[in-house]
Amino acid sequence: MTPLDPFVVEVIRHGLSAAAEEMSLVMTRSARSPLLREAGDLSSAITDAEGGLVGQGKDIPIHLGAMAYTVRELLKVRSAAGLRDGDAIIYNVGALGGNHLNDVKIARPVFVDGRLVAFALSLAHWPDVGGTWPGSYLADAFDTFQEAMRIPPLTIATAKGIERGVLDLILANVRDPVSCEGDLMAQLAATQAAERRIRDLCAAHGTDVFIAAMGRLHDLSEAEMRAAIADLPDGTYEGEDFLDDGGPDGAPARIHVRITISGDEATFDLSGSADRVANFCNTTPFIARSAVAYAARIMSGRDMQQNAGALRPLTIITRPGSILEPGWNAAVAAGNHETSMRVVDAVIRAMEGVIPDRLTAGGPATSGLLAFAEPLADGGWRMLYEVHGGGEGARHDRDGCPATRVHLANTSNTPAEMIEANYAIRVERQAIRRGSGGAGRHRGGDGVIRAYRVLAPSLWLTTCVERTVMPPYGLMGGEPGAPYRITLTRDGASEVLPGKANLLLRAGDLVTLEGCGGGGFGVPATGL
Repeated sequence: MTPLDPFVVEVIRHGLSAAAEEMSLVMTRSARSPLLREAGDLSSAITDAEGGLVGQGKDIPIHLGAMAYTVRELLKVRSAAGLRDGDAIIYNVGALGGNHLNDVKIARPVFVDGRLVAFALSLAHWPDVGGTWPGSYLADAFDTFQEAMRIPPLTIATAKGIERGVLDLILANVRDPVSCEGDLMAQLAATQAAERRIRDLCAAHGTDVFIAAMGRLHDLSEAEMRAAIADLPDGTYEGEDFLDDGGPDGAPARIHVRITISGDEATFDLSGSADRVANFCNTTPFIARSAVAYAARIMSGRDMQQNAGALRPLTIITRPGSILEPGWNAAVAAGNHETSMRVVDAVIRAMEGVIPDRLTAGGPATSGLLAFAEPLADGGWRMLYEVHGGGEGARHDRDGCPATRVHLANTSNTPAEMIEANYAIRVERQAIRRGSGGAGRHRGGDGVIRAYRVLAPSLWLTTCVERTVMPPYGLMGGEPGAPYRITLTRDGASEVLPGKANLLLRAGDLVTLEGCGGGGFGVPATGL
């Protein structure tokens, strides 16, 4: 084969990214759940035939990092030789490169002239996947079977169409089957869109060139990551951060990392983290690896392409029995977006004295989740997931931004008008939480305030919010930001709710969420 033209490689790289972006656009325009079409809690990716991540949308980093493993693990239990053109596989189990059970994946093998060349992968957070509590988040769950339905790899569609028996089985086990079916159909359409784009690239450049270009992209990312690591000083650096609770007797749960830089390779040892916790804040080792991959990009100071090659210089160690490798029966709903963020923050704390100019002080590194479930007269349910941001942490050269998301979160508020038109809820206040940012040479950004009035006879509420006890940290002497706070006002009396809880609301209740402020950077008022 003739040498690859570097310009063709770049064209294919951008073609893969565009295909993944188109998948996400198809999802947001055709999904039924507000969490997908308004807030964008979804991600799209393309892998090579072996499952190596090679293209991704501008979606949610914690999803995308885990998707680097999703198809590879799938192929260990579903042989590529048994896949056919037109197949689509559905699954959500954590053991297959997964995260939490609400994140349902569709993997579509892409064939060109009978040859498997790639996979199109769509991940979407479904509003409910069964389990004990509406919305599939149970704060005190002691195992994954309390949380949600577990879907092993099943063929949901073939070239002949939908496998109706499989679909009926899934929809019989969710509380909002209409929304879930609509979201599933959007995922299938999204993967078909990517399939068309991949075939277009093969037709334009040749299938052999397309496959070789994907291999070249892996090599280029590996070289870039190795160069970035080589620019860091050799040594061992330790950092830690804490979940608000989950430790012994409800104490904060520790996430610890020991980073060893040696030449052009880096080892991230997370084995010093807390043991498996007795709530839903455990997470899978794939999510731990995803968080480290994201943090390594922060350390690099480079806007590099994230694909399987960039992972090659990284060794990531988790300990069996820990919160980051708790076993496949552990409850993991919150760990997906809460514990993963603590991994990133632990890495930042470890590198604070080494590369402070590349780092951001602590911010709203949490989903800030309020999930409302409304029982309907016909026995069905209507689900609303609301994810909230806060104030960004300050940097060495600027204040933090107010009312935003950071790190592994990349979702949006659902518009108040959409909520009020579709749910028995009135959004009574939307504001900036003035003065919540931490002081410093540069100040942390301010958080948000959003208040929800219950109009239905009853609503089932889930809170899943970190940074209610452990506030966002400052860097280099900066002060912490104000922590998150959730308040329930009922009959004129107010109480502060736990950051992770399930409770029943009634008509007239007012739930107010105050998002955290960002941490400051540098010692305040000294110029240091």
